[in-house]
Amino acid sequence: MSLVEVRNVSKIYRLGDEEIRALDDVSLDIDAGEFISIIGPSGSGKSTLMHILGCLDSPSKGTISLDGMMLQDASPRQLAAIRNRKIGFVFQFFNLLPKLNVLQNVELPMIYSGISAKERRQRALTALEAVELANRAKHRPSQLSGGQQQRAAIARALVNDPRIVFADEPTGNLDSQTGQTILGLFRKLCREGRTIVLVTHDPGIAALTPRRIEIRDGKIAARPDSILAGIGHIPVPI
Repeated sequence: MSLVEVRNVSKIYRLGDEEIRALDDVSLDIDAGEFISIIGPSGSGKSTLMHILGCLDSPSKGTISLDGMMLQDASPRQLAAIRNRKIGFVFQFFNLLPKLNVLQNVELPMIYSGISAKERRQRALTALEAVELANRAKHRPSQLSGGQQQRAAIARALVNDPRIVFADEPTGNLDSQTGQTILGLFRKLCREGRTIVLVTHDPGIAALTPRRIEIRDGKIAARPDSILAGIGHIPVPI
């Protein structure tokens, strides 16, 4: 069984008498340890797909399984618990709290898990070491470069040992050289067994991932370089 299994998922919004299908009968699998990109222009449905896969929203139709758990009928409280235990997020604008130092920012997800202060500190330092930022643990975000802030955000995403990490335009606020460094870090994490899903509108960024899922008008577009429905695909080695 794949880590993520999506079957015939649709997300439908209604504006008066008009029906808008942000996602339209989408099916795909994601295996543990994959590094994939979800690509599409603004309004294509890629962000809606990420929100549903990341337990930030629920589908109107269809089924979703994450690590053997069915998500489509979960309550908001259940989805929040699953996000905290099984999912990490990295965003374009880092979302670090400016009044906290780097170590405290990385510790934040564990506070909601009821983990002791001593264990929080140790796990946060371990996550910072994984992204080569332990020497900046006491710095405030304003004292870091953009690339360092994104690495801190990645450490925060990793600290609860999630089953999958979603990175939403993670290089969009960085210069090209720093962006390549961050992508290299994602490749390293994937080689270590992490599952990474990168959401982007940039074909150049998507081309650097072994597998690409292209969303157009709420549907998965057929492409020859991967089996985009995801079922029965063969991951490309990194």
